[in-house]
Amino acid sequence: MITAQRAMKAAGKYMSRGALAARARLGARARRLCPACAGSVVGFFRYGDNREWGCPACGASPRERLVNYLIARGQLTLPRGGSVLHMAPNEASLVRRFQAAAGEYVPADIDPSRYAVPGVRQVDLMEIGAANRFDLFYASHVMEHVPDDAHVLRQIFAALKPGGEAWLIVPLWDAPTEDGAPAMTARERERRFGQWDHVRQYGLDFADRIRAAGFEVDLLRAGDCAADDVALMALDDIIFRARKPTAQG
Repeated sequence: MITAQRAMKAAGKYMSRGALAARARLGARARRLCPACAGSVVGFFRYGDNREWGCPACGASPRERLVNYLIARGQLTLPRGGSVLHMAPNEASLVRRFQAAAGEYVPADIDPSRYAVPGVRQVDLMEIGAANRFDLFYASHVMEHVPDDAHVLRQIFAALKPGGEAWLIVPLWDAPTEDGAPAMTARERERRFGQWDHVRQYGLDFADRIRAAGFEVDLLRAGDCAADDVALMALDDIIFRARKPTAQG
């Protein structure tokens, strides 16, 4: 669904990318670094309210750059030879990382036709249909789309092996989580939650919802990374790292 808000964001992105390309052609020095593609870039292009959103070389978002940064520094650990379920696999650098590390890599979405990644499987998070199978579940900007997030979190918990982790990233605001009413229109969802197909807007209390499903949770914040690295790589966002306990009571 194309809306005026999405069209304005796309136009701003296009103009910002063009300006960066022009600066590069004019000889501007590439003083910034993208941890997703390891490329040196003149700067990062704008998207919406974020003036340094995307890498002009690979397109990586601030959250994609943050995940790569934390993996490279050992603060997030990939399950070597393990099994990874990657929902909405549109972050190319993470597809490559997960494929290289995993013994079984499962890219998935409710609509596989949206992705160019080979072998994307159709998975409905309301019914994952797996038990104690995966070492890692990754979903970035997915949970705000699901109709019943408490049920989905229980499904993720069941699908993970004991000790397995879910890395979850969601759009956040500085207020408690708000769920939209079933009758909320697409226009109202876009006005209230930022996008027409978002059914809720999360706050930091998302961690409480994750814990209610049985997980142990900690938050990995871009703001807690080294300030020089945050500036160099334009890191942003928060990763909710959920761990399924090894001992079940």
